[in-house]
Amino acid sequence: MLSSSPLRIAVDTGGTFTDCVWLDNGQLRILKVFSTPDDPSRAIAAAIENICSADAPVRARSRELVLLHGTTVGTNTLLQRKGARVAFVTTTGFEDTIEIGRQARPKLYDLFFDRIEPLVPPELRFGVSTRIGPRGEILREATSDELSQLTAAIQSQYPDAIALSILFSFAAPQAEQKIAAALRSLNLPISISSEILPEFREYERASTVVVNAYLQPIMQRYLENLGSRCSTAIPGCASRIFVMQSSGGITPWAVAAREPVRTVLSGPAGGVGGAAAMARRSKFDRIISFDMGGTSTDVALVDREAHATNEAEVAGLPVRVPMLDVHTVGAGGGSIARFDAASALRVGPESAGADPGPICYGRGLQPTVTDANLLLGRLRADRFLGGEFTLDVERTRSVVAEWLRRANFNMSIEQFAAGVITVVNSTMEKAIRVVSIERGYDTREFALVAFGGAGALHACELASGLGIPTVIVPAMPGALSAYGILVSDIVKDYSRTLLLRAGSSKNRVGPGFQARSAERSSAGKRSLPLTKLRAEFKSMSAQALRDFRNEGWKRSPRLERSADLRYRGQGFELNVPFDDRMLAAFHAGHRRRYGYSHPEKEVEIVTIRLRARGETPKLEAQPTSTTKHDHATFAQVWFDGRFRPTAIIDRAALHSRKLYQGPAVITEYSATTVVPPHATYKLDRSGNLLLQLNKKGAR
Repeated sequence: MLSSSPLRIAVDTGGTFTDCVWLDNGQLRILKVFSTPDDPSRAIAAAIENICSADAPVRARSRELVLLHGTTVGTNTLLQRKGARVAFVTTTGFEDTIEIGRQARPKLYDLFFDRIEPLVPPELRFGVSTRIGPRGEILREATSDELSQLTAAIQSQYPDAIALSILFSFAAPQAEQKIAAALRSLNLPISISSEILPEFREYERASTVVVNAYLQPIMQRYLENLGSRCSTAIPGCASRIFVMQSSGGITPWAVAAREPVRTVLSGPAGGVGGAAAMARRSKFDRIISFDMGGTSTDVALVDREAHATNEAEVAGLPVRVPMLDVHTVGAGGGSIARFDAASALRVGPESAGADPGPICYGRGLQPTVTDANLLLGRLRADRFLGGEFTLDVERTRSVVAEWLRRANFNMSIEQFAAGVITVVNSTMEKAIRVVSIERGYDTREFALVAFGGAGALHACELASGLGIPTVIVPAMPGALSAYGILVSDIVKDYSRTLLLRAGSSKNRVGPGFQARSAERSSAGKRSLPLTKLRAEFKSMSAQALRDFRNEGWKRSPRLERSADLRYRGQGFELNVPFDDRMLAAFHAGHRRRYGYSHPEKEVEIVTIRLRARGETPKLEAQPTSTTKHDHATFAQVWFDGRFRPTAIIDRAALHSRKLYQGPAVITEYSATTVVPPHATYKLDRSGNLLLQLNKKGAR
């Protein structure tokens, strides 16, 4: 009897490789294929066809395919400025909000700084006379004639999508809905701010809605094309597609197509989830995730749980939807090395990508980080991708030598390669400091989880520089982001700006709500307007339950409530869990983040947030692992300025819980791990590789 359970394949599309993870007869399987940047769906379809034809053709074609996808389409569209032609509609007089912005200068003393151009040119910005007051009162509504003229003016500019953001729309969404109803006659995708981001701060809300509209047609076409390719790859097999969101949860493709702004950090979010899940297997709940791929490096701090932020920027544009707090730098295996005008060595952010790729792949002509690791013996030419792809060492040495000769630099190839590693490590170390030390955390209290195709090559050197005692290289490190997508929950986020004061007898209530006196505790301490807050959370919870039912989910989601708080007069907030102790949590969080707190000051509750989480079954399966090399061999590998005899070991040949001493190069299908002389390593019961740095190796 053929199985009727769906085949679940998680796919993470990167700049160089497309990684696939799936469950086959209780075993996790991995496949890596080269990405197709011109159309990422081509690589995905080819991978799915490969999986089904090679492993279980009859069974796969007889059941449903569930594709869980981490995509870079949104990010790349923003970076390359290849999105839709968007019409921006807002309150008359505020048409240029998206260009004026906050007047922030990232480089204060750079007189020639080039500002980020808005996504909407002046001729596509339209004002409407509808005006809403800060408390939700509708001061003026546009007439039918005005809306007809607005529709005609927009149509004359031939946009692909519309972004609608009226001042204070979060306080009276019905006013925006009326305008949207009139514009639907244009048969264009419409992004409505009171649905996408019902929060205050008009510039950030407008920017987020414009980004959503900018991505909508592109994401819609991409996902439809992906669905078509999947159907072609597996004839007769029904397929469902889910997309990873920046917040760390998956959502149906229809929702992702409607709100693509929530997917701009799709792939990195999967990596954080996978790192946290794997680290918990080894009893580590405080980690720094370090994901080094072919194009970029993503780092995040997980202090027992991954934290989301609502203050991110993507391609220089504010995007105020929940995202895991991931910091990204342009440093990856494909990052290109060069000498600048002052003869200083630079690495990245430009990348060789999948085409032409590093020199050692056979077509590239510019040296990359991958080439440097190969020249230093850290990458093994005959064990790349499990031996399925052989790296060209001789071509790499020849091309790099000629490149150095043309650049007129008198240094050995090994000196140059070691310099490349030092420079790229410096860039990545700074990124880790941003998410840890600069936010009040002590890196010595965390473990570094290294993954991505190149992460384990550099992890020990980074940990040594930051005083991190333990490095975890999880099972299937080169595809951990795909694994994180496979085990992710279904997540929906809701928010609403209220502006309530805590601890005041004259509780001032924000937009659209009537004032009520604050509730007092029996002890007379500062109190919270709990009745009001609970009523608002009840309304949001009802909406979340309706959305889950409408999408066909049978199990009720788990609801997580939180709020953004600030001291009265401040311009930015901290998010804390909602309960009767959240004021104390806010003061403690403020002290940790900024070094001080003012418990005697009045606190404002600005925005409340609800996360609805539909939990997926947790996987305990281990990845399959076979070895072609039962015994260690030895080779010369560069450490501390010279070549040293180093053990070359297949990870599958390691004995569980046996302690080994470095130096070593540990190879496997999806990644390579470099263990320096001053470190020890072992496989634990969960299959994770634990590396311990001794005091000599730590600075």
